[in-house]
Amino acid sequence: MSSRVRLSLFPSARCLFDEPLQVTMTRLKPNQEVELRASATDEKGKCFRSWAVYRADHAGQVDLSRDAPLRGSYRGVQPMGLLCSITSEVSHKYFLKTQALSPHQVNLSVHDRDLLLTQETNHRCILGNGVQRQTVTEAGFTGVLFTPPGPGPFAALLDLCTFLSEKRACLLANKGFVVLSLSLYSDPKVDRDTELHLDQYEEAVLYLLRHAKVGSAEVGVVARSKAADVALSLAAFVRGVGAVVWINGCCANVEVPLFYRQRQLLPALRPDMSKIIKTDSGAYLLKPATPIPCSEAHLQTVIPIEKASAQLLFVASGDDLHWDSAAFMEQMVERLKLHGKNNYEAILYPGAGHLLEPPFSPFIVSSFHGVAKTAVLWGGEASAHVAAEEHLWKKIQEFFRANLKCDANQAKVN
Repeated sequence: MSSRVRLSLFPSARCLFDEPLQVTMTRLKPNQEVELRASATDEKGKCFRSWAVYRADHAGQVDLSRDAPLRGSYRGVQPMGLLCSITSEVSHKYFLKTQALSPHQVNLSVHDRDLLLTQETNHRCILGNGVQRQTVTEAGFTGVLFTPPGPGPFAALLDLCTFLSEKRACLLANKGFVVLSLSLYSDPKVDRDTELHLDQYEEAVLYLLRHAKVGSAEVGVVARSKAADVALSLAAFVRGVGAVVWINGCCANVEVPLFYRQRQLLPALRPDMSKIIKTDSGAYLLKPATPIPCSEAHLQTVIPIEKASAQLLFVASGDDLHWDSAAFMEQMVERLKLHGKNNYEAILYPGAGHLLEPPFSPFIVSSFHGVAKTAVLWGGEASAHVAAEEHLWKKIQEFFRANLKCDANQAKVN
């Protein structure tokens, strides 16, 4: 390994997961071509890799924030392109990183053909300094709570996931929110294949509002996909929800009937799985399966969001191949206009796919669907999707700060 070439990571080789990284290579020969490789192993032990070839400038330097690769796993100038483009050699694999306690570790190495010149490791931490993680088991729900350092008061967020992931919740706690992460399908003791009950999520809202560090009078909810329609139902039927971020969800109650206090609120909008399409890659296109709920037969499944007093942020991806989230968003906007409501904002990301995650996550084109039990296409063009994630991450924080006001007098006393 050459001691001459230097691979530098700024501001540090150890950083938070959602922080951008400046990667430079110096002490190369003028106009030298080198290959930069990245690799990471997910929580299932699956290895993901990316690579790109660059040409050094006249000073023997390469800067990923300035220089586009000649060829490789991504195109154009993308400072984080190498990290976002890591993929598995096995088709339809999702990079599983759900636990907050261990960092996302990316190994970077510089090569001149088969000669290793230098290497570095980027430790991308999810749990920030002073943030506390606690498993919470209460009557009706089990989740993971993240609390920022200091006495507060802090705004409270409920992060609803289809399957439990601590990443988004913990990263938001790093920004100064008390965040409780709950999943729809991760509890093996609860059968949600036949019906779903809002009561446990109401308990989670009440738990947050009682927390000693919480100073907001209401809770914010962030959710994607199926969990997003649950978030809307919470805002429509349960007190204590002041702001909702809906990401690539549906405007109706999808898949199973929704109950609250032992009474059915909404029947289910059920996908027609006979309409899914198998592609040449072996993954299925699910988008045709879930209908736009416009017909008389489906209208009763639509969530009455006009009942919600919460501020609503709708986020849809134009290339969502899971379902037509843009059409669902349009239907919700029209419904709110019809009822004279203006408590919403809508954002469309034209080139993004279904799996909008915190920034600098690996871009996943297709993977196994935990509910459909098969490989599916998620959609999205890589550079547009990555840019959407960066923009949305800032927007989520701004939205909750603007709509969840904290009062020091609201904070509870232990």
